[in-house]
Amino acid sequence: MKKFCSRFLMVCAGIAVLGGIGIAAYLQHPLFGALPSGERLERIARSPNHADGVFHNQIDTPMRTTEQPEWSMWMETLFGEKGQPRPPGAIPAIKSDLGALDPTQDLVIWLGHSSYFVQLAGQRILIDPVFSTNAAPVPRANLAFEGISLYTAQDMPEIDVLLVTHDHYDHLDYPSILALRPKVGQVVAGLGVGAHFAAWGYDMDSVSEADWFDVVEPAPGLQIHVTPARHFSGRTLTRDRSLWVGFALVSSERRLFFSGDSGYAPHFEEIGRRLGPFDWVALDMGQYDPRWANVHMNPEQAAQAAEDLRTKVLTPAHAGRFSISRHDWDDPFKRITAASQGRSYALWTPEIGHPIHLDGRAQVFSAWWEEGGVAAQRRLEAVVDR
Repeated sequence: MKKFCSRFLMVCAGIAVLGGIGIAAYLQHPLFGALPSGERLERIARSPNHADGVFHNQIDTPMRTTEQPEWSMWMETLFGEKGQPRPPGAIPAIKSDLGALDPTQDLVIWLGHSSYFVQLAGQRILIDPVFSTNAAPVPRANLAFEGISLYTAQDMPEIDVLLVTHDHYDHLDYPSILALRPKVGQVVAGLGVGAHFAAWGYDMDSVSEADWFDVVEPAPGLQIHVTPARHFSGRTLTRDRSLWVGFALVSSERRLFFSGDSGYAPHFEEIGRRLGPFDWVALDMGQYDPRWANVHMNPEQAAQAAEDLRTKVLTPAHAGRFSISRHDWDDPFKRITAASQGRSYALWTPEIGHPIHLDGRAQVFSAWWEEGGVAAQRRLEAVVDR
């Protein structure tokens, strides 16, 4: 019996060692990027938003709002009971020919989740492009919804400015960033994010890393204001070594705002006071959960943030393509529709790929999640009936 126990322990130890070696080897994959070092780290250390080796939010922001251990929280999210975090079938989406668009027209095209193609002040801007169908470092861990991965890097025209809000996998996608490299003129991201671009072969003369409320002027007539967000960063267990941001895009005619991932906080009112009022904003209002309520907004909070920003128009973001939380896939759209009743702004809800024109023309946006959900359910029932 002693020999058996000894052999069993040796086998277990061997498996653990081999597993550790395998994990260590996998973590060398380039998709994990790189941590800041050298001169980049020295610059980061001078930021007023950095202390004790990491970046900090403007207000206290515990990642978890529960005493549940983090590993348990994620296991529960992955394998616990859920509602309907994925649609029952394909949802409506449109594939626009981005290269054929008149670059002098100011417009926004939602590419799903937090990815946007923007034309403003004659510049083509791409925000948080994720063309992969799995937004995670582990295969099949965060799969895109069926039928809406219409766009690839090859579909993008030449991009004047690439904006990245932070380095999480559903915002900074290694295959997409690599494929876009020949097409991108300039990159703007938060402090420290440039370490990933350096590791992935970008010309660092074209990469600007900015702190909160820094301003980058990539071309005459366009200012990019890098704004605070309430979130966190990291592509491994090492967190908060790079800065998470939002972006205000300001031209002589328009003001747009993209929140990036963010919990609700006073920074929205500050941004509205400094840079508003805005013509159009896209706000994080998906993947919310009571267990991490500080780092993502729910739709009701997003409605308040839109008023804080003094915007004319609000569009939902961080929903509609990937599901990270346990809420129903269409819950953000239903709740923001209700929360926007009687507000000071208009709610625009385009399908993926539907151009949003910013020139004042009349536009109609349907409750496509209702139409798509019903149609998808009928298709599913038809298949089951057969």
